[in-house]
Amino acid sequence: MKTTFDHKGKFREDPWLWAPLLILMGTGLVMVYSASASRAALSFGSEYHFIFRQAIYMTAGLAALFIFRIFPYRFLAGLAYPILGLALLFLAAVLFSDYGHKAGGAQRWLILGGISFQPSEFAKYALIIYMAYSLNKKHEQIKNFTIGFLPHFVVLSFFAILLIQQPDFGSILILMALAWILMFLAGVPFLHLAWPVIPLGAFFTWIIYTAPYRMRRILSFTDPWAHAQDEGYQVSRALMAFGNGGPLGQGLGNGRMKMEYIPESHTDFIFAVIGEETGLWGVCMVLSLFAILFWRGMQVSMAAPDRFGLYLGTGIAVALAMQVLINTGVTLGMLPPKGLTLPFLSYGGTSLVVNLAAMGILMNIAASRSKA
Repeated sequence: MKTTFDHKGKFREDPWLWAPLLILMGTGLVMVYSASASRAALSFGSEYHFIFRQAIYMTAGLAALFIFRIFPYRFLAGLAYPILGLALLFLAAVLFSDYGHKAGGAQRWLILGGISFQPSEFAKYALIIYMAYSLNKKHEQIKNFTIGFLPHFVVLSFFAILLIQQPDFGSILILMALAWILMFLAGVPFLHLAWPVIPLGAFFTWIIYTAPYRMRRILSFTDPWAHAQDEGYQVSRALMAFGNGGPLGQGLGNGRMKMEYIPESHTDFIFAVIGEETGLWGVCMVLSLFAILFWRGMQVSMAAPDRFGLYLGTGIAVALAMQVLINTGVTLGMLPPKGLTLPFLSYGGTSLVVNLAAMGILMNIAASRSKA
């Protein structure tokens, strides 16, 4: 525990992590209410339905953050395999148990004790913890193909097999990118990382080509206005929301596109509501806050007192950055549609709690780095 406290027994807080996080969380509460109030009143009889639930999720997430902020991150190394096994178990339970829940044509949720959560969010950080532990343990032999690359590829394959059944093609790509980045950082030879790209690329191309709905998404991405009444509906309306916002926005609560035109305005497409109601300055502020978090996360990771902390912190920082880039890229029509929340801003319990727990781990690494 000594790595978490200073010589007076007080926590060393990092304002470059706390300040942007708290601003984003506060902004998230305001925007979730703004985006969901009218829909909540019509569907549930109370305009506070979603904001109340989001506040509960945020409380649980902050509890997780403080636990992992105090809990020395090095203990996670000893829990790497149990956490990995639990993530695989959850993903399997989604498909092969009565607790799996299907919505929107995909089976991606578990319902336990009346609580619904998405195991793929947990799987992302489970893979990061496992990769950090394994890459650190195998550092001396990292250039050996059967030690540095193959075991991690096999583990990733198990995740991919379960995720593709849901189907959750986007999460597979995110997990692959995280694994490749961490292996590259650890010193796995570039040739070992490069040769599977071609067969994997061919395989994913075949998956897209043979799934009509995926092909429609790709086509709508290339020209959302030509598909504005079907696959490109949400993206085209999101672009209209950004256009309505202009430089200064329509004002909080005054957005029109969220009313009837953007079906997921309080979840996956909340960035469009931010763009319409706060304008370009609000969009730039949100992106700047995320940029500060990523910059500070990478600084903390690169100065970690050990390799496990380096890999773990980098994985967390990159995972958050990827989620932000994908969500905002989809909302702006720059990437093919993928159901992914905007961290700390979108409505959703699993993403909020898991990402806040990850921030707690990053803060613990920062405290350990400061002590070292």
